[in-house]
Amino acid sequence: MATPRSVSKSRWIAAAALVVLLIAAGAGWLLFGNAAKPPPAAAPPPPAPAVGVRLATMKGVSQSFEFVGRVKAIEKVDLRARVEGFLEKVQFREGQDVKAGDLLYQIEKVQFQAALDQAKANLAVAEAALTNAKVEYERSLELVKRNFTPQSQVDQNKAALDTATGRVMQVKAALTQAQVNLDYTDVRAPIDGRIGRTAYTVGNLVNPASGVLATIVSQDPVYVLFPVSVRDLEAIREARRKEEGGMAKIDIRVRLPNGTEYSHRGIWNLTDPQVDPQTDSLIMRATMPNPDRTLSDGQFVTAIIRERQEEPRLVVPQVALQVDQSGYYVLVVNDQHKVEQRRVQTGPQRGTDVVVTSGVKDGDKVMVDGIQKVRPGQVVQETILQAASDG
Repeated sequence: MATPRSVSKSRWIAAAALVVLLIAAGAGWLLFGNAAKPPPAAAPPPPAPAVGVRLATMKGVSQSFEFVGRVKAIEKVDLRARVEGFLEKVQFREGQDVKAGDLLYQIEKVQFQAALDQAKANLAVAEAALTNAKVEYERSLELVKRNFTPQSQVDQNKAALDTATGRVMQVKAALTQAQVNLDYTDVRAPIDGRIGRTAYTVGNLVNPASGVLATIVSQDPVYVLFPVSVRDLEAIREARRKEEGGMAKIDIRVRLPNGTEYSHRGIWNLTDPQVDPQTDSLIMRATMPNPDRTLSDGQFVTAIIRERQEEPRLVVPQVALQVDQSGYYVLVVNDQHKVEQRRVQTGPQRGTDVVVTSGVKDGDKVMVDGIQKVRPGQVVQETILQAASDG
């Protein structure tokens, strides 16, 4: 008969064997059960990124050159006091347009009017003395002919006549100066233009040492001056040469600081005959109409020298132009829908387009949208976009 101890040991052995069988069964199921399942299907490749392109096209473009220029008034006058006195009137509003001859300042006149009246009185006295000397001289001439008076008396009378004549000339000169001084009390505009701030107000004492009272600057037309290097000047001349030997006509345009092009065109009227040896450049000048007072004396602008006649040139949108350390480039989608990087040489701008002289050809699909999400060699889905003006 089995003892309780041997029965307990047999049960423990049976339980351990059962556990081993369960572990083996689980391992087999993991190994062979999973192996029986089919492998998961591979994920489909992501779709090609969508990009927008514009076609490189030929457009009529005038060759142009750009330079930094400055607006300069054709006429500019600093008003100054010519005589000393207290200001009685200021006859203008600061910043207004004035005409030549307009009264701007008036200096007290009393002392200058008195000096003029004194000069007129002196002239009357001098002329009376001259008349008397003339009469005395003519009388002595008659008397000397009859031997009623000595020749010495005639000579004295002649000297007195000459003295009286000189005295009249002196007084007339003093009268002219007195009249001029009186006129100087009225400070008038010598040119048409716009007057700036006044340095003195009514009641202040002014004189020739007081400096500038105000400045008048002419407004229409104005000059635009811009330095051109000798190298650029030769390029401009070369660009203007025609095959038949003539020179192409040019326009002078101006771009304002806000980027807009000034509506009026200028006329080139001067190329400085001397080259600045320090900068190897010379000054060119154009006259610009300024009816709306858009241009101001001293203002910086961009001067553009442009041919009047347009010629077909290859252009791409400015937004397609990218730049790195090696220069400008564009991304082009080829016939296999792959992205290519093309290095380009650029020319003048034409609105929102820019001329390219190398790197692309007419009809190339130049990327303008989605540039940041693609790389060269990548396949893309391109959509040809129309220019806004083509609408």
